[in-house]
Amino acid sequence: MQRSVAFRLLEVARPHHQALLLGFVATFFASLLDGATIVVLIPLLESLFGTAGSLAASSTTLETVTNRLLAPLVGGLGPRAAGARLVVLLLVILVLKNGLTFAANQLSVAVQEGLVRDLRVRLYRHLLRLDLGFFQRTKQGELISGLMADVDQSKQVVSAALAAFFQNLVLIAGSLWVLALISWRLTLITLACAPVLVLGVGQLLVRLRRHAREWAEERGQLTSTVSERLAAIRLIRGYGAEEHEVASFADQSARYRKRVIRTQRYSSLSHPVTEVFGGLVIILIIWAASNPAISGVVLGPAVTIGFLAVALKMMAPIKSLAQFPTNLSLAMASAERVFKWLDLEAADVDPPGLAKAAFERSIEFRRVTFSYGDEPILADVSFTVPRGSITAVVGPSGAGKTTLLELVPRFHDPAAGEILLDGVPLTQLTRTSLRTLIGLVGQDTVVLNDTVHANIAYGRPEASRAEVLTAARAANAAEFIERLPQGFDTVLGERGTRLSGGQRQRIAIARALLRDPPILILDEATSALDTESERLVQEAIDRLMADRTVLVVAHRLATVQHADEILVLDQGIIAERGDHSTLLANNGLYRRLYDMQFRPAVEGE
Repeated sequence: MQRSVAFRLLEVARPHHQALLLGFVATFFASLLDGATIVVLIPLLESLFGTAGSLAASSTTLETVTNRLLAPLVGGLGPRAAGARLVVLLLVILVLKNGLTFAANQLSVAVQEGLVRDLRVRLYRHLLRLDLGFFQRTKQGELISGLMADVDQSKQVVSAALAAFFQNLVLIAGSLWVLALISWRLTLITLACAPVLVLGVGQLLVRLRRHAREWAEERGQLTSTVSERLAAIRLIRGYGAEEHEVASFADQSARYRKRVIRTQRYSSLSHPVTEVFGGLVIILIIWAASNPAISGVVLGPAVTIGFLAVALKMMAPIKSLAQFPTNLSLAMASAERVFKWLDLEAADVDPPGLAKAAFERSIEFRRVTFSYGDEPILADVSFTVPRGSITAVVGPSGAGKTTLLELVPRFHDPAAGEILLDGVPLTQLTRTSLRTLIGLVGQDTVVLNDTVHANIAYGRPEASRAEVLTAARAANAAEFIERLPQGFDTVLGERGTRLSGGQRQRIAIARALLRDPPILILDEATSALDTESERLVQEAIDRLMADRTVLVVAHRLATVQHADEILVLDQGIIAERGDHSTLLANNGLYRRLYDMQFRPAVEGE
């Protein structure tokens, strides 16, 4: 599974392979130059503090090789002149090394963030195509955490982790080569210490990995709680539950704090453990270097210092290599969660070769059955909506009214039966062309955190201000929009919190008017509004319905009395159908619903 995820991440990173390769090249040469600093440092120390004649015959292979390489630069010079040139050379090497390191880091960041952007956009695009039931089953906070935190963590697999792994290998290989040139016996002693460090750090990392996963899970739950509760702020205030919510959030935050502390405890231990271990290695090397019988060679002070510097520098990449499996596992765990969602079958995708939708005659439901689980929501529903007619759907709560309307734009597809547009099954038409024919106005109006103009022009982003203004006037919205601080350029806030319910509905109606669709779907668009707002919204809806084919769900039966046909749904089936007067005369379910709404008022009078 992890191998598959790694390959998939590499596929995502493929467009950035040139930058990744350049980063590896820069890292390689920076690592070589890092080793070269030691090669220059030893003769520099000898020329400044060592024996007379900085390039005299030496007792180590490294010094012999160094003398040959540096002879053209400092051969025949006195200690002071040779030291000056070596200082300049060392500075040049340090500048080049750090320049390459900076370039490698920038290339790595570019690859990382390019991968994150591509993967995040891919996941976002995929989420928009998943079945609507997925969003009912999945917490919004979990999705936000996955889209942001998990995607961000996944970048460590391809770029940071691999680049660090490669860099550390080069550093270790270069350091071992330098150490072996000085004394292969001391090198073996140093290497013998490395497994002790790896095992010690490894034990810390096992615990760190477990606590880091628990930390990530707690973070996702905390994000989900914040997102859910802030969206329910009216419910919380309405029931006076502020203190209860604060106490609950405080408990959850305390659990999160404990996870962070435990994780950081083991993360912070690795540095002091390494420092203590490094000190022990220094003592061991100094002791061994002072005994030619152990080191196999007589080492001067400068060479001993150089050996110590290289040996200690090698410990950091060894520790990083020991951490690599843990970093990889954490990143892979995040990537697995991302690909788990990407592997869900996209329900809102069209196969190739479908026709473009057109509407001239009718919409027909032919023995349509639909269910979310085992029990059907709709069962064997059949009716026809002629072009230019108004068809109303009424019935008790839970009868399947909204679900029936959602089948027309193919938010869901029937489990059995079919829906036809001008005699063509909707499944043979592209979703995009079908939905361009439909305008939607529901009870829960969606207003985005954008300007008024952008909200109205959402279905037609290219619309001019004059067209948006015309739609707003037809929707009885222009007057209150012009009173806003920046008029049509006012940002409405998240979920349109600056507007009342009636104002949000009129924004939605203006949006539908601007799109000018031949088919209109209204889902209880005037419910939960005060009398004045309902009057303004109903006037706007009447203008919107003119010369269109309308499917409308209404709880208030007074709003559908003029429909050409009224369908009465009960437990997923059409219990009655006809116009208002016919259904009243039948004394069936429609009459009972009508009497429940209007007779108490008559009796009260």
